[in-house]
Amino acid sequence: AGNYAFQAQPMGFPGGPAIPPVQNQPIMQEGTIWMPIPPSIPNCPPGLEYLTQIDQILIHQEIELLEILTGFETNNKYELKNALGQRVYFAAEDTDCLTRNCCGPSRPFTIRILDNLGRVVITLERPLRCSSCCCPCCLQEVEVQAPPGTTVGYVVQNWHACLPKFTIQDDKRTDVLKITGPCIVCSCCEDVNFEVKSLDETCTVGRISKHWSGFVKEAFTDTDNFGITFPMDLDVKMKAVMIGACFLIDFMFFEHGSDRNQRTGVWS
Repeated sequence: AGNYAFQAQPMGFPGGPAIPPVQNQPIMQEGTIWMPIPPSIPNCPPGLEYLTQIDQILIHQEIELLEILTGFETNNKYELKNALGQRVYFAAEDTDCLTRNCCGPSRPFTIRILDNLGRVVITLERPLRCSSCCCPCCLQEVEVQAPPGTTVGYVVQNWHACLPKFTIQDDKRTDVLKITGPCIVCSCCEDVNFEVKSLDETCTVGRISKHWSGFVKEAFTDTDNFGITFPMDLDVKMKAVMIGACFLIDFMFFEHGSDRNQRTGVWS
């Protein structure tokens, strides 16, 4: 996950009493303040307790100088922050060099999301699937695991002739929410919003927004900034799946890589 420090976690001894976590204050690391460690919550996947306290999360992709200078696609890294600017999670892609540079933004990926104790709390798995909306079968999908190895939900692309559409499902593949994007996914000088709606699509319950980052960054890098909003009382597992949906949307529509059509923001 790069050269990032994490807060130390107190450990107990086998057979001995559990040592409660120290009430750590946010630490400063490379100019970043971490969100305070929340207490454990029954029936909540470890590490997702942070999501019970927020209704908005900001995702900032890091600029990779090697990628800018050489044109070779590198593993993406992201900071996930709350509305106060405190880092909640750090995310790192784990994809081999050949796959990144041959498949471009259509590549399968594994993204691991770490909390401020350095634990992998969410894993996103994207298999290699068709990248064209003209083919109604074998469309895009992301499996969300929290903790790793335990599936909590899926993000599934739905075929539509004009609109980018997705369904958020739980671990049993039951539909929970819908996501609908604009007909033309263009990020020129304005934000691009993907609305998160109820199953009947009559009520908007959240939003995934690609934020306009300025002409220079948009034109010469593939680093993107996103915002996710969701109800405070939404199941934390579905909040985690919405984070997975944000990453899938990023790769499908805004990850330039070797696919120059992505620079125009046109969905193909």
